Amino acid sequence: MADTAKPVKKASPVKNVYLILYNAVSAVLWLVVLGRVVGTNLTSNPQQVYPVVGEFCKWTQTLAGMEVLHSLLGVVRAPLFTTFMQVFSRYAIVWGITGLFPELALGHGSGDNYSSLAYSSMLWAWATTEIIRYSYFALSLSSGGKPPYALHWLRYHAFFILYPVGISSEAYLIWRAVEPANEAVSPLYSTVLFGYVALVYPPSAYILYTHMMAQRRKVMKAAKASDKKAA
Repeated sequence: MADTAKPVKKASPVKNVYLILYNAVSAVLWLVVLGRVVGTNLTSNPQQVYPVVGEFCKWTQTLAGMEVLHSLLGVVRAPLFTTFMQVFSRYAIVWGITGLFPELALGHGSGDNYSSLAYSSMLWAWATTEIIRYSYFALSLSSGGKPPYALHWLRYHAFFILYPVGISSEAYLIWRAVEPANEAVSPLYSTVLFGYVALVYPPSAYILYTHMMAQRRKVMKAAKASDKKAA
């Protein structure tokens, strides 16, 4: 997800408090998602993850739609197009895939054992990414731009693993939804899903991944310049 907590200029106290609360609440919500995903897999099996956390995750992710508004209204310094792509891709999953075809996440019916595993790995990647991101922003805003070093390191390194896991899991679920979409919704929706996963998803994933790489290079370059200046 994009950097949606960096103010365009020095934030007013009200805006700063709002952004801290928004990011803190979001971090806690995703921590609940992660805890339920991990706990369910440890005590039961991947097929039970959706009944335990599916609805909660859907509404937690829906809250992230606020970030498009934040970018659109200039509350934060985040690129609107990238933010929209990230939010839309998640909405497509929680509302247009697992929301319509829960059997995919459950691993039966139109799903399989791999689809339930993909659902678990997707939520693990999403939740871990968002806990890091929202915590980073909340602590950065509340500490004058100086979050803990460990969190800073995770923010700009963990995505090397988390993004590929999340993106591949999402793509697998969309691909598995093509057949049930044809039977339960319409051939047109099935065609749209196939086109989305085959033609739209690869370039979108590339854009989002390279966006994070560019952010990382920018931050690392600034850190090196700061170290040289301090020396």
